[in-house]
Amino acid sequence: MLYIPAHALFDRPMTSRFAAALLASVLVTAAPAADPPATPADAVSRAPAAAWRAIPADELLVMTIEGKRRIVIQLAPRFDPGHVANIRTLAKAGWWDGTSINRVQDNYVVQWGDVTERKPLPPGMPTDLKPDYARPLDEFRSGLVRLPYPDSYAPATGFVDGWPVAMDGQAAWLPHCYSFVGVGRNNAPDAGTGAELYAVIGHAPRQLDRNIAVVGRVIEGMASLAGLPRGTGEIGFYTAQEHKVPILSARLASDLPPAERPAFEVMDVTSSSFADYLRLRANRKDDFYIRPAGGVDLCNVPVPVRPAR
Repeated sequence: MLYIPAHALFDRPMTSRFAAALLASVLVTAAPAADPPATPADAVSRAPAAAWRAIPADELLVMTIEGKRRIVIQLAPRFDPGHVANIRTLAKAGWWDGTSINRVQDNYVVQWGDVTERKPLPPGMPTDLKPDYARPLDEFRSGLVRLPYPDSYAPATGFVDGWPVAMDGQAAWLPHCYSFVGVGRNNAPDAGTGAELYAVIGHAPRQLDRNIAVVGRVIEGMASLAGLPRGTGEIGFYTAQEHKVPILSARLASDLPPAERPAFEVMDVTSSSFADYLRLRANRKDDFYIRPAGGVDLCNVPVPVRPAR
């Protein structure tokens, strides 16, 4: 900044208008810095209560593993009612209690269930579910928010009912994104029962879409799963010499005592808050980013979920 001694301002005659202008140019302080451009986290934090909806307690599977670490899985009955019904039956029966996490494959999945594959299933639980991994698109047209960017695995993508979806002209399905939970199965036509589950812990293996049932997503405790030691057996299975992580319990939140029952909310994808969030995920212009991408992948727009307030 140019420095002008005070006496230099007044040691010769000058017009009052010129003197006032010169004083203003010297004494003015810097204008306040403009607010930095918004981030996706800003869109989430400023979303009003009306932009959130509660997740029903019977759509939350609460699994506790060794070390009393809690994993909460949001189930998706609208997308796979058959497998989710089986999962609810298994949880009510306490079937997973005493089973274990048996497979941790780096950049792929964590898988759990009965390592012996001999534990009897609850009486009457269907075991012949069909390998139908997509739902009619017409079921989801109400409230559908389309993602206007190309996708490598589906003709169209978007969001509905708090979930990301991939679509073609007739069907919609849940994608294999990070943290999403699928049903282990043998070769087709076996579709699995829901007793063997896995969670994606690596880059989204979208080639599995419509080949394996996706039944939900982990909304709490992903670090406890992704941070487990990798198995050294084939495709990440733990060998007989390796420690299989015990599952202490797995229950629906609706079956837990009120004091132990977790509660979560998911952002309404039809809200203006989600529109802001989506726009900012695709066009980062905050201080860290040099060049906005101008687009975003379906799995890189995780629908915000938060503990209920």
